[in-house]
Order: sequence, then structure tokens, then C-alpha cells
Amino acid sequence: MQITTDDVKKLRDQTGAGMMDAKKALQEAGNFEEAVKLLQKRGHAAMAKKSERAAGEGLIVSYVHTGSKVGVLLELNCETDFVARNEEFKKLAQEVAMQIAAVYPVDVSELLEQDYIRDPQKKVKDLVAETVGKLGENIQLRRFTRYVLGS
Repeated sequence: MQITTDDVKKLRDQTGAGMMDAKKALQEAGNFEEAVKLLQKRGHAAMAKKSERAAGEGLIVSYVHTGSKVGVLLELNCETDFVARNEEFKKLAQEVAMQIAAVYPVDVSELLEQDYIRDPQKKVKDLVAETVGKLGENIQLRRFTRYVLGS
């Protein structure tokens, strides 16, 4: 497979991987789809390595669904306040809060195993792993509460 800069850019845009990581994945995999899978797998490996590190910073985010009948509070933790202020981290927090509002999980373990509402090919844990790969820090979904009007 001839690797072009457009291929590397497209892979970076889709996965959030760095330029050299995307190029290396394309070289190793031989085609675009396999390169995406390889980078996702590496994201999970990076997440496993970082999972032992303390995640004492983060955000509490709120999400109120259209119509104001369902709301969510979510605590999402990371290692540094620098990452907690990062737009990618904030985006992850909002996406997970929306997931909780849409498909009510009982606990964090169940949430991580759910199919991601925007892309059923992924699980929520894949979404977290991708963000860990992009930001290079341990990210933990600590706890959440889902409120439904009248219940």
C-alpha cells in the first residue's frame, strides 16, 4: 500500500492519533480499516498502562436532555487540571453524560460496556480509550446520577 499524506491525515482525523502513530499504523496494517483497528487496540493498551496512575483531577458535568425531563450529573476524572480544561476531555464528559441520559446504566461498569449511542460499532469504553490515547492520561468515570422528572 502506497501511503499518502492524505491517508495519514484522514486516519488522524478519524482516530485522533499523532502523525507518526498514524503513519506507522498504516505501514503495519496495510490498509485503512486495519490501521483504525490497530490504533483502537493501542488505545486500549495505553489505557491499561495508565489505569494504575492516580486520577484526582477532573470535572463534574451536567447534561439536561431536550424537554428538561431527564438530567445527568457525571464526575469524570483525569490526572491533571491541565487535561481537565482540555476541549477533548470536556467533549468526552458531555458525550458520556448524554449516553447516560439516553440509555440508563445501573453503574459505571455497565456504562463502559454499553454500545455508544452515536456509533454502535464502539462501546463507551472505546470512546474513553480513544481519549486516553489522545491526551496521554488516565481517565476514570468515577460516578454519575441520572434524574428523571417525577420519579
